[in-house]
Amino acid sequence: MHDRREIQQLKLTYQQQLSHQMVTAVIALDDNLIVKYINPAAEALLVKSLHNLYGLTIDEVLHNCSISKKRYQQLLTTGQEFADSDVTFMLFDGTTVTVEVTVSAVEFNQVAHILIELKQIDQQKQISLEATQQQQWEAARDLIRGLAHEIKNPLGGLRGAAQLLSKELSEDQQEYTKMIIEQSDRLTNLVDKLLGPNQLPNMVHQNIHAVLEKVHKLTGFNNPKKIKVQRDYDPSIPEIYFDEDKLQQAVLNIVSNALMALASDDIITLRTRIASNKTINGKRIRLCIEISIIDNGPGIPAHIQDTLFYPMISGRNNGTGLGLSISQTLIHQHQGKLFCKSRPGRTEFTILLPLPEESLT
Repeated sequence: MHDRREIQQLKLTYQQQLSHQMVTAVIALDDNLIVKYINPAAEALLVKSLHNLYGLTIDEVLHNCSISKKRYQQLLTTGQEFADSDVTFMLFDGTTVTVEVTVSAVEFNQVAHILIELKQIDQQKQISLEATQQQQWEAARDLIRGLAHEIKNPLGGLRGAAQLLSKELSEDQQEYTKMIIEQSDRLTNLVDKLLGPNQLPNMVHQNIHAVLEKVHKLTGFNNPKKIKVQRDYDPSIPEIYFDEDKLQQAVLNIVSNALMALASDDIITLRTRIASNKTINGKRIRLCIEISIIDNGPGIPAHIQDTLFYPMISGRNNGTGLGLSISQTLIHQHQGKLFCKSRPGRTEFTILLPLPEESLT
């Protein structure tokens, strides 16, 4: 027979070790909603140690959480556990996190406690969102292209008819046919922009920083607000195959939009890094080059963030809504991904370009 005390000690040891090995983040609160324990997974999620979080209230730990303090207090009263599959809160650095939550009542040393289990789902949500946005973007692009072709054909006939009519009219009357031809040409030019780039990229083995340096130089020629554009490059990034002109246009479109949206004391940062284990167009990529265009401006309006890369969507009254759509197409031609995260004070456009593993050897 085993000693009862020995069994209890073994039970406690296993509980502690299992808690430390769990992938799920665990937070234990006392009946005053004060943090008494978090496991290593919770420390990693919150980017804070137990030493720093011990004794804080749950509101101080999970800032702006969508679970109210009242729900925790009701749990202590009723003992009825609850779960939520889509809970958001803010970390200490201002980053928003989305988790699945299970909250239950437990007893420790004969005192009522609350056990919170958190499973981060940002990555799954992001992959699902990106897949949906990709499908919607492709559908919108195909619709726009179909409409553009339907518009372009009669425009050509209209222009040709105006040219023939012009030969039959006097010089004074030709002013009207000239206007028809000019407006037809203007609409044809707009339609060509809607159709987007149709030439295949000319892939050359080269360094991406040469492109970013050209963008940096070009912004100096068209920067009336004198906005600071700084560089933060990783010099160890190897050369890869890409089309210099197309990549330059994609980055320049983003930077130009930022220059128009920012104030004179704001800053744009061009940053490069090597990133690992990223999902690009539904495929897991082990290594890729990450180009970030970051600014500290007012941010992009929330109501257009999900449709930001659609044609004809713009946050400016005088914007055409074509620049970012064209950038998206150009990056897709490189088998890459372009996406954006924005909040007041920080907007980051990120370009991911797959990096062949042999490039690092």
